[in-house]
Amino acid sequence: MITLDDIVDMTSLTREEIAAIAEHEHVEGVNAAALADYMEHMPKGPQAIQRMICEDIRDALHRDDVAHAKELYAVLKHFMQTHPGAARGAE
Repeated sequence: MITLDDIVDMTSLTREEIAAIAEHEHVEGVNAAALADYMEHMPKGPQAIQRMICEDIRDALHRDDVAHAKELYAVLKHFMQTHPGAARGAE
């Protein structure tokens, strides 16, 4: 049987990056991993993922959840390091 961990391992995203997409899109588990992998391979998909994580950070700050915003910032930083095509203006 294929587990969620197996599916996540098939993507090039971290569990934290997938969790941020899940939070933004209000989906869980396999659906979040499938959406993340699909978006990663779409034109401008990495930029959309970057935007989602930024929106999650903003939402956490609006809720005064600074700890979660810091966690998401670390996720964003790693994502930008491993996906340079996610930078705004990248082709």
